Amino acid sequence: MGYKQTTVGVIPNDWSVFSIGELFDYLHTASNSRADLGHTGTVLYVHYGDIHTRFHHFIDFFRDEVPHLLANKSVTATRLRDGDLIVADASEDEAGVGKSVEVRNLGATEAVSGLHTLLLRAKNKKTRDGYRGYLLEKAPVKMQLRRLATGLKVFGISKRALRDVCIPLPPIREQRAIAEALSDVDGLLRSLEALIAKKQAIKQAAMQQLLTGKTRLPGFSGAWAEKPLVDLAALTMGQSPPSKFYNLRGLGLPLIQGNADIEDRKTIDRVWTTQASKHCDADDLILTVRAPVGTIAIAKKEACLGRGVCGLKPVGDCAFLFHALVHAEGRWQILEQGSTFTAANSEQVEQFRLRVPSDENEQAAIAAILSDMDAEIAALERRRDKTRAVKQGMMQQLLTGRIRLVKSE
Repeated sequence: MGYKQTTVGVIPNDWSVFSIGELFDYLHTASNSRADLGHTGTVLYVHYGDIHTRFHHFIDFFRDEVPHLLANKSVTATRLRDGDLIVADASEDEAGVGKSVEVRNLGATEAVSGLHTLLLRAKNKKTRDGYRGYLLEKAPVKMQLRRLATGLKVFGISKRALRDVCIPLPPIREQRAIAEALSDVDGLLRSLEALIAKKQAIKQAAMQQLLTGKTRLPGFSGAWAEKPLVDLAALTMGQSPPSKFYNLRGLGLPLIQGNADIEDRKTIDRVWTTQASKHCDADDLILTVRAPVGTIAIAKKEACLGRGVCGLKPVGDCAFLFHALVHAEGRWQILEQGSTFTAANSEQVEQFRLRVPSDENEQAAIAAILSDMDAEIAALERRRDKTRAVKQGMMQQLLTGRIRLVKSE
């Protein structure tokens, strides 16, 4: 099993190199904007923005939600077929240029490819269904796409330029083996996504029952009371130090200004300050008080509180107050949308009311259940992310021929 040097790098001897123009014909696409799309109509419409944000390698019309072209909007574009390749010809970054999806499970559905897309249909049998969605993901292909991208704020690629892009292509039987292997990983990813969504829904239902007192845990019957936040925690409203003391070198304390300094409900190190006016300690709760108001997080370490946040030191069970404030986030949003304010002042934060059990043991028991649910969801998310990374590694090996699933021809 040998290898050879080609215009797209080293590939197996029994692989070939073809240009996109040799493999595909270009067909007519539509040019409607988002304003012409809705939930009703007879023709489905694939928008380039959805290719960038929602679909990965394939668009499955049996499973994926695709918007409709409004019934009063006419379209003369070529109707899609299974196996067609839709390429986004515009992107806000170079990496997104040429992002593509293969059409599958279209059935009798009428659908078109729309604004800022190129519709490619195989002109011969050199590529097979189920493999075309990966053609432009090959590393040597992506390098060509980036080199051909034009633009400053928005990057694009023309039909003419794309036509000359060269693709390393394995024999049909190896395409089939690669597609099946990657499809198996996709199936695992879909099942993990579904399980995560199910667990998240279960947790939301549990929060609604446990954090309102509608469902009581065995052994607890004490009264619940509605209390202002000032009775449940010591509050420290943030105050931003002068910007001249900011740095990106890790000097001083991390500065928490708002949502930009929060990921997965934990504070992150992004900007530091050598002059901290207001402090929080590790494990304190952080509440955003500027738009969006009400997001809750946990401080990973001692930090400086900027004016966009408030620090909370719970007087009762810390985990319970965290979950109660997560559950109450929507109330802040309603308050924010129902008025002209884009920030909450100290009085509004202090008087924000929550229902809590008087027994701290009940608080702790409720928090333990919800924290266990969070831990289970986080474990599933880590497994999903690891599976995504495994798939990415598989693609780089299989789509370049470094690892073979079939014997060389």
